[in-house]
Amino acid sequence: MNTRPAVFLDRDGTLTEPRHYPSRPADLVLAAGVGPALRRLRHQGWSLVLVTNQSGLARGLFSLRALDAMHRHLRTLLTAHGVHLDGIYVCPHHPDGTVDGLSFRCACRKPNAGLLVGAAGELGIDLASSWMVGDFASDVEAGRRAGCRTAWVGPAALTGTDPAGTEPTLRTATVAEALHHIARPRS
Repeated sequence: MNTRPAVFLDRDGTLTEPRHYPSRPADLVLAAGVGPALRRLRHQGWSLVLVTNQSGLARGLFSLRALDAMHRHLRTLLTAHGVHLDGIYVCPHHPDGTVDGLSFRCACRKPNAGLLVGAAGELGIDLASSWMVGDFASDVEAGRRAGCRTAWVGPAALTGTDPAGTEPTLRTATVAEALHHIARPRS
């Protein structure tokens, strides 16, 4: 039975500072203010789950070994703030990729909901009481398709429109703002 709420987080440009195809652990730097905000959510009982498209794998820009090293580094950065991720879910696919076995359309690549639905099943997450937080309209759409509330963060969130026509539940300039909003006690 799915009973726990979660905050699903995109990685690049959301949980971490934006980088174009990061490929080394040092490329991952936590976004400003996310450590304390995530710790607060964790103390409130939220599951924290990373859901990330990593087409760099399909494009041959980095290896699975390099991705694993980046995610170990990310977990270390979060641990320094007293934060633990319940899971990291990655879509390595892209239809324009060059790596055999990864170059196709899939159900897990955001804006599809496959990563969120898979994580919910494995971790016992209630999607209807969960949030998807990301810096692209595709993150918002993945959350909507999964049945989550959604937070679109960053400069594009303040000026952009979702091509699918879906309005997010929340728009904020920073991920820290969105996380603080999610953590507010509800009456």
